[in-house]
Amino acid sequence: MRFHLIDRVDAYEPGRSVRARKLTSRSEEYWEESPRGPIMPQPFVLEALCQAGTWLVMITTDRRKRAALLSIGSVDFVGDVYPGDVLIMDGIVDSMGDEVAVVSGRVTVDERTVLEAADIMCALIDASTLENLEDTERMQHLLTRAGATA
Repeated sequence: MRFHLIDRVDAYEPGRSVRARKLTSRSEEYWEESPRGPIMPQPFVLEALCQAGTWLVMITTDRRKRAALLSIGSVDFVGDVYPGDVLIMDGIVDSMGDEVAVVSGRVTVDERTVLEAADIMCALIDASTLENLEDTERMQHLLTRAGATA
């Protein structure tokens, strides 16, 4: 599994919350042209929040489970993201069982909200069927810098 929209997990509380970040770069290939210059496509901003939520699920379950998107209750794109911006993804677990998790969250840039999403419902699937668990553990260690917790 590749998490190209997460550079670091700054803090987490297993089963409850996550804060992650992404430094954007003009060298990335996803930028769309707009009258205000290049902007990050809105679905990519949502994907960054979803990736932060997936890491929370994996950390909470000791990498046994991974989140697969089922539905999104609501999403509001309220600002643009430009090259060089640092995205901060804050996710909160609304509920989490053995098979389904529901997360809500916000993405900010310099304390300016660019996205709010609620009721992101995910199926929890066996992570070992998706990628080598040792590789996932190595990536978790790199992203969390040995386990930053809230």
